[in-house]
Amino acid sequence: MVVDLDWENLGFAYHKLPFRYVSYFKDGKWDDGELTENASITLSESSPALHYGQQAFEGLKAYRTKDGSIQLFRPDKNAERLQKTAERLLMEKVPTDKFVEACKAVVKANADYVPPYGTGGTLYLRPLLIGVGDVIGVHPASEYIFTVFAMPVGSYFKGGLTPTNFIVSEDFDRAAPHGTGAAKVGGNYAASLLPGKKAKEAGFSDVIYLDPATHSKIEEVGAANFFGITANNEFVTPLSPSILPSITKYSLLELAEKRLGLTPVEGDVPIDDLDRFVEAGACGTAAVISPIGGIEYRGKLHVFYSETEVGPMTKKLYDELVGIQFGDIEAPEGWIVKVDQ
Repeated sequence: MVVDLDWENLGFAYHKLPFRYVSYFKDGKWDDGELTENASITLSESSPALHYGQQAFEGLKAYRTKDGSIQLFRPDKNAERLQKTAERLLMEKVPTDKFVEACKAVVKANADYVPPYGTGGTLYLRPLLIGVGDVIGVHPASEYIFTVFAMPVGSYFKGGLTPTNFIVSEDFDRAAPHGTGAAKVGGNYAASLLPGKKAKEAGFSDVIYLDPATHSKIEEVGAANFFGITANNEFVTPLSPSILPSITKYSLLELAEKRLGLTPVEGDVPIDDLDRFVEAGACGTAAVISPIGGIEYRGKLHVFYSETEVGPMTKKLYDELVGIQFGDIEAPEGWIVKVDQ
């Protein structure tokens, strides 16, 4: 089958593909799950996902390699993170094997929509776990739907690997102290829409969120994790119980140390200590790496390497990670899962 898409200008948007996976948890167990062409979900009007936010999701990608094969990047880590989110929301966990096999099945069924090697495009997967059934009180669902759908995407940010500026938010928090910041739940993202809109209206890409308890330390960059690189070759990223544990971030921490000789540091990142960084960026599955040109804080713009050029170490990190994901560079053991075609 020949798919007629402008592979090099996909953007980051929904495409309805032929197949998706769906599985139901009922009477205390998951069914076997199946591929379906039905892109709609039917659920009770009283489902906890609708009223009380008992829902969680993930995001990962499939990559076309130079030899035409297709591979996933660390899907077991996405499964583990979904399980931790499920624990936080008292939802039924999706076993790792079931999660990974569902992702592989969706990629295989929609293989014609995995962008060709060299276009920069990927097949983005969205696993979704929702609490359903006839529940009206504030308590967990007894039934769940787990589904995985996919779409071909290009760069999350227009312009690709180009530095952009961000502004510190002092009026909004991404998550509450001891709340659901470390869980990948829809409510965290809904809460970020207004501050993100205000930042864009002011000419910035998004906001920098500070820690909700003291407003003195950097936590996240919009919907992505923050990292900074110091003059003495440290790769620094925040550590906090209210930060979403990014699979991309932890991959970069390992690559920074073992492939590029940087010293990995995960800890507090005081907002008043930006001068220590010569480069900075945001990282996540969708964005991969987005270089930060500058951060505005209390009316002053702090510029890192450049507002127009990518820093050399940020570029090396990006090339190493993307090279692994597309199969051009050897991956650490266990990072790559091949998809049969």
